[in-house]
Amino acid sequence: MGGEPVPIGRRVAYLRVRRRLSQQSFADRLGKSKSWVDKVERGVRSLERVSTIRDVAAVLRVDVAALIGRDVQPAGVTEHGAGVARIRAALSAYPMAFGSPAGRELLSADRLAREVRQVWMTYQYARYPRLVELLPAVVTEVHRAHVQGSEVGRAAVVEVYRVTAALLVKLGEGSLAWLAADRAVSAAAGDRVLLGCAAVQLGQVLRASARARLVMLAAADQIVTDTPEGLSLRGSLLVQAALIAARAGDDRAAGDLLDEAAVLAARVGDGHDHCWTAFGPTAVELARGSLPPWRWATGRRRSLGTRRRSVGTGGGGCRSSTGPRI
Repeated sequence: MGGEPVPIGRRVAYLRVRRRLSQQSFADRLGKSKSWVDKVERGVRSLERVSTIRDVAAVLRVDVAALIGRDVQPAGVTEHGAGVARIRAALSAYPMAFGSPAGRELLSADRLAREVRQVWMTYQYARYPRLVELLPAVVTEVHRAHVQGSEVGRAAVVEVYRVTAALLVKLGEGSLAWLAADRAVSAAAGDRVLLGCAAVQLGQVLRASARARLVMLAAADQIVTDTPEGLSLRGSLLVQAALIAARAGDDRAAGDLLDEAAVLAARVGDGHDHCWTAFGPTAVELARGSLPPWRWATGRRRSLGTRRRSVGTGGGGCRSSTGPRI
């Protein structure tokens, strides 16, 4: 991300909310006071001891690298070479074009949905080594399901490509991450909400491309479902556009986009994970931490007067992590 690094206290607050822990329950698990947690999250108290950081990461069920910084590669990245090679091999298979091997029974729709959910949960708990092990087989299975032409198979393909791209970004495999994100977009073509889901990871991969901001905004404009899922997806795309703007040095545009995302986040609330976005007020505030303090401290909503979005019914469908297709 551009700008200043996000303070660790803000990351702790974000991850705690995602785990649906109150400050008191979080403090109890750490053996600390609620006041201690509050001071850490507000930046009044610093986290300096390695042992304390490890304890906090363990309670939040994340890798220490995920706690220290989102763009820090997880520990042991250099050990994942063989696993990344297996992921590359799985992505290099083209059953959609050449057919699926005979003699193998397809997974049921329910089983496939559980597999997709498992890999997303593994990613969100920052269990990257485990995810490296799981993904090749899951990619292969969703490919085979997609050959049958079912909508369930199609949604699963998009979601697995998304999580694959997200993991590969973490592992510093930019080119392969781009391939997975591009595959997600291609598989989602024709479905506005699935396309929006895929665009979230595309923005993550294309963070260094200033033109990608326009792609994120165009995708956001296609999401017209006024539901928690639709609002989360639009908001996540605005956040991606803001981070791309910040990376390009356009802090004012980034701040305006985050102001707009904050309005949507207030309607969604925290503690949800619609369409695997983890979007909510805390996610927006975490993104604000990448901007210079003078910009996000103003709390302006100027962008709302210049960028109006239509909200109605209809749209495509993505597989929500917390509910049915939308």
